[in-house]
Amino acid sequence: MELKVEILKSSDFRQVYAIGAIGGHSPYDFRIAYYNDSPKTVVEDGKSVTVMERKIDTEIILSPLAAKELANWLVEHIKDYEKVFGEIKRPGAGSQGSAIAGKGGEPAAIQGYM
Repeated sequence: MELKVEILKSSDFRQVYAIGAIGGHSPYDFRIAYYNDSPKTVVEDGKSVTVMERKIDTEIILSPLAAKELANWLVEHIKDYEKVFGEIKRPGAGSQGSAIAGKGGEPAAIQGYM
């Protein structure tokens, strides 16, 4: 049996650029919220303090199977990208750094704004 897939964009379709994602899972689904960060300066107790405003632009909810398929798809596409453009490195991570946390499990510094 031959199957043809026709891909259409809904009238609600939009593209969102994100610098990061946060989320979690339950026994029923995986949730991924995509965000952008913007630094702003506020005055607290007479001192100027930089506050990172994290705006969540969109969230997707996936079944466990869809989440696993997305993970596999991303791994394959990252491999293909790195074959062409070289290894993707996180700024400031160094050879021992984690992509998620800094030394000792502490959150890594936000790069590019300070």
